[in-house]
Amino acid sequence: MTENTSTPTIPSPRRVSARLAAIAESATLAVDAKAKALKAAGRPVIGFGAGEPDFATPQYIVDAAVAAAQEPVNHRYSPAKGLPVLREAIAAKTLRDSGYEISPDQVLVTNGGKQAVYEAFAAIIDPGDEVLLPAPYWTTYPEAIALAGGSAVEVFAGTDQDYLVTVEQLEAARTDRTKALLFCSPSNPTGAVYSPEQTAAIGRWAHENGIWVVTDEIYEHLVYDDAEFTSILKVVPELADTTIVLNGVAKTYAMTGWRVGWLVGPADVVKAATNLQSHLTSNVSNVSQRAALAAVAGDLSAVETMREAFDERRRTMVRMLREIDGVEVPTPRGAFYAYPNVEGLLGRTFRGRTPRTSAELAELILEEVEVAVVPGEAFGPSGYLRLSYALGMDDLVEGISRMQDLLR
Repeated sequence: MTENTSTPTIPSPRRVSARLAAIAESATLAVDAKAKALKAAGRPVIGFGAGEPDFATPQYIVDAAVAAAQEPVNHRYSPAKGLPVLREAIAAKTLRDSGYEISPDQVLVTNGGKQAVYEAFAAIIDPGDEVLLPAPYWTTYPEAIALAGGSAVEVFAGTDQDYLVTVEQLEAARTDRTKALLFCSPSNPTGAVYSPEQTAAIGRWAHENGIWVVTDEIYEHLVYDDAEFTSILKVVPELADTTIVLNGVAKTYAMTGWRVGWLVGPADVVKAATNLQSHLTSNVSNVSQRAALAAVAGDLSAVETMREAFDERRRTMVRMLREIDGVEVPTPRGAFYAYPNVEGLLGRTFRGRTPRTSAELAELILEEVEVAVVPGEAFGPSGYLRLSYALGMDDLVEGISRMQDLLR
């Protein structure tokens, strides 16, 4: 008998952790980056991808930042939880804009809204917990839930419901593992806005079933027509001990690059999230915090000017999209997105190409007429596109005109 002297194969160590390898790239940022790269290469690309106002940050906010940069006290570490004066201003702004009272101690200032999302789920979710996620949803929510060890349970509402989920749908998705509900109104990506009655019904259902609510209110000031922003804590105040509110200055004040958001919640949750942030990033840039202070402590006149411009663009975009046969567009009443249903275009041939999914349609639109849109696969089921109208009117009209020429 011959002895086997071969050396056993030793498996190669994993180079990237399974946890991070499972994270999907941000589809919205990927589309925006591709559009900007093509534009830098001289291509006349028009991008509807990024949720970023095209306005400059109001001058009084910039002036506050310039003054802050010249103060040596802002050159040093500050509390991980945020500058006390900013947390006080956020508490005052919450009462002014949302209609309920909080303590500055309940506020954690974060490096943008995304950090607030991540820390909220990290603070309350354990492995095995489920989070009800109304779809279509913002791309970051399921990734943040997964990083916390939880599972996102999608609850889909289509065009027939104006993208608004019902209590009955949520109840049908609830299990004994349901820990939290993500609630976003006005919505990214659809622009849908829940009425006060719908918001109250969902809040009461969550409270009756002991379910946490993580509510994203970052588009609170961008509502149109007869839509009304309603904070879930205003209409269901008994949820205060099991609700985390997410917000920031990015969308309201055209401050996406300043990276200031915040998280409001019960004391134990805020303490846990603050401990995490103390190790993760420490304090938010003091200069940015001083700019945010000027924003939230000031009036909303600059915000109203931007909102009026968004409203005009919204109406133009919806009208032009509805002129394309096979496209269905519920009227967005908040944020700065339209979310057309393009199932009527799939399976049809355009310039010799036949897209079967919204991802293929988005690729066709970019390659054929150099217009960047985000496919529905980034936010839930295929069959939809997201277009941001946070860009100039001339580009908006030109971009959709190109789409009309291609898709007629």
